[in-house]
Amino acid sequence: MKFYEPEKRSNLQNAIIMIAVGILLNIIPSQLAIYFELPVFLDCTGTILTAMLGGNLPAVIVGFTSNAINGIKDPITMYYGVISILIAAVATFYYHKRFFTNIPRLFVVIFTFALIGGGIGSLFTFFLYGFSFGEGISAPFSIAFHEVMGWSKFSSQLLADIVIDIFDKAAVVVLAVFLFRFFPRSYKNHMNKVFLRDSSNEGANKILKHSLLRKVVVMVIIAEVLLGTIACAISFFLYRANSINKFTSIASGVTNVAAIAINGDRVDEFIREGRNAEGYDEIEQKLYGVKNSFPQTTYLYVYQILPDGCHVVFDLANGDEAGSAPGSVIEFDPSFEPMLPKLLAGEEIEPIISDDQYGWLLTVYRPIKSSAGKTVAYIAADITMDEILMDESTFFIKMLSLFFGLSIIIMSVVIELVKRGIVIPVNKMTRSAMKFAATTSIIGAADDIRDANLNSLKACVSRIDSLAIHTFDEIGHLYESLQSMAGDTFNFIQQVQAQSRRIMNMQEITINEFAEMVESRDKSTGNHIKKTAAYVEAIAVQLSREGKFSNILTPEYIHKLKRSAPLHDIGKIAVSDLILNKPGKLTDEEYKIMQTHTTAGYEILKNMEEQAGDTMDEDYLKESIEMAYYHHEKWDGTGYPNHMKGEEIPLSARIMAVADVFDALVAERVYKKPFTYEKAMAIITEGAGKHFDPVVVEAFKHISEKLYNERTRLDQSSQDSLI
Repeated sequence: MKFYEPEKRSNLQNAIIMIAVGILLNIIPSQLAIYFELPVFLDCTGTILTAMLGGNLPAVIVGFTSNAINGIKDPITMYYGVISILIAAVATFYYHKRFFTNIPRLFVVIFTFALIGGGIGSLFTFFLYGFSFGEGISAPFSIAFHEVMGWSKFSSQLLADIVIDIFDKAAVVVLAVFLFRFFPRSYKNHMNKVFLRDSSNEGANKILKHSLLRKVVVMVIIAEVLLGTIACAISFFLYRANSINKFTSIASGVTNVAAIAINGDRVDEFIREGRNAEGYDEIEQKLYGVKNSFPQTTYLYVYQILPDGCHVVFDLANGDEAGSAPGSVIEFDPSFEPMLPKLLAGEEIEPIISDDQYGWLLTVYRPIKSSAGKTVAYIAADITMDEILMDESTFFIKMLSLFFGLSIIIMSVVIELVKRGIVIPVNKMTRSAMKFAATTSIIGAADDIRDANLNSLKACVSRIDSLAIHTFDEIGHLYESLQSMAGDTFNFIQQVQAQSRRIMNMQEITINEFAEMVESRDKSTGNHIKKTAAYVEAIAVQLSREGKFSNILTPEYIHKLKRSAPLHDIGKIAVSDLILNKPGKLTDEEYKIMQTHTTAGYEILKNMEEQAGDTMDEDYLKESIEMAYYHHEKWDGTGYPNHMKGEEIPLSARIMAVADVFDALVAERVYKKPFTYEKAMAIITEGAGKHFDPVVVEAFKHISEKLYNERTRLDQSSQDSLI
């Protein structure tokens, strides 16, 4: 199987392969650098590359595992694992912020890594091994900074380590970027999906003002810090107690062994005669032998405690610091005053920790008794607490290193689990729910439920179903509820649409039947309402094609015009049959009565609108009212009933005026024969700017012949069917 075909492997296989490659890229170059004694480390190429390909979790695993493997040979390497983990976290952050995409930002990346690897690494070395000025691969730089620049040894060593690490991190960053560019785009995209780093998830985070993942990260960090602080404090105090117990045991062992060499019955003789006493030097040499056998022992001495002070029996030298002479008296140190009653009484006392002129010391006293069982002196061993402090510091640094290293790994795993199990499912549901809600709102705001809107809603439901979230917890229950709600809502709206269509069809059929009944009273009009409705729709569509009245002529508006057109002459119900069907020319009085059909239609439809309330489409009736009332108004203001002119006349009425007159001209009426198409169009064209809106006339001219021919064919078909 080819390496660059990740889609043929499982996500787990891809993750394991990438982590394994990252570990090898960390270990192999670093071992080569050691073998060839190169002045670089080359131990984090794989960590940086993995961070770029897979993100924080795999990069952290690569960094820590590499240190663990190297720790098999050198255990102290394990404690530097936190540095590799920090580099992994920072590399992930910089990749997310696109710092690896241009050279100026790469310098920032390199310098940051050098501060982590060189700066923090140098401090770790200081606490783990102590000060090492002028040692290692940074020695030339540290010596130069100290001698030439006059800086302190510590500052010189720290800066030298950072400088060396700049060269090291420059090499590994350049190598990681080169290898990253070598990977095919398909592989990078696939690995982004494996580790959930695709941009679609970023969009989900922007939906929320405060990201859920960010809150989880903050809570995990707070929990880790609190737990770490408590654990470190407890461990530190336990370690201190254990260290004191250990050194107390050493000091007790020293006093136990040393006490064997001293004869209690001769203490007074040793104080009185000093080194002149027989066997004094031999005993002192034995005491030196005991002290040297326990290098932790700073001071070893034998005092006789009397009310006037400490009478020296033996006082061994500590390096260049000579001991007090036998028989001399040393004043009591203030820190020992609480113990004086027991010391004067010859009783055993607990170990003492004091901080006086001799330093911070742990002192263990052991009584030396005479053959009569009386305490005649005390042998004491002092161990400096500075050594305990160094042990504590080393322990604390090791503990912090391991704790923060493991904490970051645990935090990365927890964040990954939360992201996969909570954040991403919630974000997916949020996006789907918002899309579903937006589509539902569009449907709710529309006058009627369109098939396109219903299809969009169905697509939203399918999208929710395709999420397939099966976490078997509260998130899973939430998804099931969302899925059920979406399905029920879609089914309900589908039922409402069907019911609405049935009601609208019944309304429209009823109104059209009523309009045809009214129209049938005029024996000369025939199928006038059907033809004018077709003309109105065709003219509106043509105007829309030509870009005219684009803010008005939407598909919904055109649909309403077609539905409203049949009601334009409904007012004729109030006009006498004698006038409607008069074969000759109407008188002035009859013409005035005929004109009242516009106001009568307005009143009928207005009353219908008021009586129907919410049970009918308000916009539908509004257009019907405007057509009925204004379709005999003229562009120049000479029409009726209100002598409106120009664009004062509603667009629906201006369109109906052209359709109504054209159909009247080409139709046969009781008072006239049908005009030819040419004559009818000549009248329509001549009326542009006088009777009709010139824009509407211009659009009608482009389709009039086609409409006339269709009308002629329909009329012929109707006559043939009657024959």
